[in-house]
Amino acid sequence: MTADQNIRAEFRSTLGNFTLDTSFEAPIRGVTAIFGPSGCGKTVVLRCIAGLIRVKDGYFNIGGEIWQDRGQVFIPTHRRPLGYVFQEASLFPHLSVRRNLLFGAPHEHAADTPTIDFDEVVDLLRIRALLDRSPRNLSGGERQRVGIGRALLAQPKLLLMDEPLSALDRKTKGEILPFIEKLRDHFSLPIFYVTHDMTELERLTDHIVLLERGHVVASAALSELQSDPSSTLATSREAAVTLKGRVEASDPKFGVANVSIPGGMLITPPPPLPTDAIGEPRRIRILASDVSLARERPSRSSILNVLPARVVAMKPLDHYETLVVVKLGEDGEGARLLSRMTQKSWAELGLAEGQRVYAQVKYVSLGPGRGEPEE
Repeated sequence: MTADQNIRAEFRSTLGNFTLDTSFEAPIRGVTAIFGPSGCGKTVVLRCIAGLIRVKDGYFNIGGEIWQDRGQVFIPTHRRPLGYVFQEASLFPHLSVRRNLLFGAPHEHAADTPTIDFDEVVDLLRIRALLDRSPRNLSGGERQRVGIGRALLAQPKLLLMDEPLSALDRKTKGEILPFIEKLRDHFSLPIFYVTHDMTELERLTDHIVLLERGHVVASAALSELQSDPSSTLATSREAAVTLKGRVEASDPKFGVANVSIPGGMLITPPPPLPTDAIGEPRRIRILASDVSLARERPSRSSILNVLPARVVAMKPLDHYETLVVVKLGEDGEGARLLSRMTQKSWAELGLAEGQRVYAQVKYVSLGPGRGEPEE
C-alpha cells in the first residue's frame, strides 16, 4: 500500500507501569479492529490516535496527512478531523437530540472532504422521530445511535469507536450492530473499532490489529489472521474463519441458499432468504470444529458441503490434536478453512502439506443481511 492508501501508526512510551510499543498499518477504508484482552492497551492506542494522549515517540499518518511526527508535528485533538464514539454516549441532557447531533459539527468544511449530510445520518440511524426529544427520554440503544450520529456529523476523516456496545444488553447490541454495518458500508470512512468481543470482530471488521500487553503481535486482514496457525485466533477452542460471500440462489422448498465464496459454493441452512437477497454480500462463519477432511469424495452423506481443497499447513496443538489449514478449489487458490482433528486422524489418513483433500463443512453460519437484526 502507498502512503495515500493506508494509515500508519507508531506509538512508544512508558505510561506509569504500562509499556506501550505499537507499530502497524491499516487500510484507509473499512473497519480495523484493535483487539485483545482487557488491559492490553486498546483504548490507550485509540487515545493516542485522537491526540488525547501525547507521547514523544509517536507518529500517525492517515492517507499522507500527518497528525503527529514525534517532536516535529503534533496536531491537537480539536483540530483533528475525527469522530469519537465512547462506551457511553454522554449526551448533553439540557440539549435536544437535534442540538446534540449538531454540537460538534464544524462551521466550515474542508473543500477536499465529502460532506456527511444531516438528513442522511438521521435517516441512516433511524432517529428522525427522536430529534425534538430530550436525551433523558431515550433508551440505551437510542442514546448510542445519537452518539454515533454526532460523531459522523463532525465531518471526520476517521471514526474512532471505543467498545460502543459494551454498556448495552445482548438484545440492544443486536439492534445496534446493523446500524454500524450500515455506516461501514455507506460511508467511505476508515473506522478504528476497539473490542474484546469476538462476535463484533467477526461481523464488523475487515482488518485486525492484535494487541498483547501494549505490543502489536499481528496486523492483518481478518480472514488471514484467523487462518494463520501461529495466531492465537486460529489455535483457540472456538477458532473460526469469516469469509465474504455472495448470495447466488435461494431454494424456498428446503429453505436453503447458495452462497459463493472464493474457491467454492456453500449451501447455507434455513431460515430461507427473501428474494431481494440474491446478489447480496453476506459474511460466512465456519468453525474449525465443523470441518472434517477426507481423502476421497464421500458418495452419500448428510453433509451438504463437500468441497475440493489442498492442505497448506498443519500445526500440532498438543499431544492429541492438530490444526490443519486448507485452501479451497482444485488448484488450492480459494479461501482458507481450518480443520481441528485428532493426531490419530491425521496419521491414519496419511495427510501431508500440498495434498488434495475434500473439506466436509458440517455447519455454515450465515451473517445477517443489511438491516436484519442479529439472531
